Amino acid sequence: MTELELLQAYWWLIIAVLGAALVFLLFVQGGQSMLYCHQGNENRQLMVNSLGRKWELTFTTLVVFGGAFFASFPLFYSTSFGGAYWLWMLILLSFVLQAVSYEFRRKRGNLYGTRTYDIFLMFNGLFGCVLLGVAVGMMFFGAEFTISKTNILDPGAPVISQWSSTRGLEAIIDWKNLLLGFAVFFLARTQAALYFINNIDADNSFDKALRKKVLVNGAVFAVFFVGFLIVLMLAGGVRQVAAGQFTEVNNIYFDNLITMWPLAIVLLLGVVMVLYGIIRSAFCNKFRKGIWFSGAGSVLVVIVLILIAGYEGTAYYRSTLDVGSSLTIANSSSSLFTLKTMSYVSILVPFVLAYIWYVWRKMNATPISAEELNKEPHQY
Repeated sequence: MTELELLQAYWWLIIAVLGAALVFLLFVQGGQSMLYCHQGNENRQLMVNSLGRKWELTFTTLVVFGGAFFASFPLFYSTSFGGAYWLWMLILLSFVLQAVSYEFRRKRGNLYGTRTYDIFLMFNGLFGCVLLGVAVGMMFFGAEFTISKTNILDPGAPVISQWSSTRGLEAIIDWKNLLLGFAVFFLARTQAALYFINNIDADNSFDKALRKKVLVNGAVFAVFFVGFLIVLMLAGGVRQVAAGQFTEVNNIYFDNLITMWPLAIVLLLGVVMVLYGIIRSAFCNKFRKGIWFSGAGSVLVVIVLILIAGYEGTAYYRSTLDVGSSLTIANSSSSLFTLKTMSYVSILVPFVLAYIWYVWRKMNATPISAEELNKEPHQY
């Protein structure tokens, strides 16, 4: 393996870790989607303030994820973010509404009222999760684009990638993408309930309601995820065999999982951890740490899924219109110099993660309670 190939594989791993962290942090969106699932303004305010302490982490991770893709695999960035325009605009709109809502929801004299901002938060909770799942689904099931690098010389239309006229909206009605989208959505709701159990000093009735949410949403998530996993393992794809040359491969992701068998073990471990966190939290009234088992397990699962999408020469962004336009980590990455330079910067990542963990523990030192909420000068 050449130095360039090693760095490409390294940065694909970084992308996988950031993507996995983003999926874990989507519990914020999942919690927002449940604001009106529980009776009482006090419980709702507890939920909002609990999520308000973490929402910026999700937003920041999304930005860092996009920035890492831009720096390490710029051809994907320009193709997807610039081509699937309407899909990404809807995603960004939902996150902008989230930011505005946390800023103005409880401000005195706001013109729209608290309920309007709650609706914005619920909009982000639903569409933010589902559409992000749809966007990732295109990495497995393909997208309608073509690429011609010679177009950069065309002064009239210097655009490398060309998309169908629907500009990413076609991906939203693809049932395979939606399968992943709803799996992400119900995972986010499940982990939100687990997070509330861990972070809120709830009364007995609220705690029981949250544990019921864990069981119901966890069961629905399992159905969607198993369906997605079956479809994925049976899906075909393309593998790059030489520069500009691709070959069709049946059951390509299953083949990758068998070839890289340690990843299969990690995938199984992740699934077991998620199930353990869900089942024990649903049936053991004193267990409050389910979010850490489910969260860590979901991170492992997402890392494996992204790795098998790009390693072994697999086209992680397959064109359904022109196979030769498909993107791999080899033909879409930055130069050796850029990847090497960024690798030095990536050494700081563990320190950033350690700082986030430290701040998280400080903020969650004691569960949030109604008594604390009444004393808190700043409320979301």
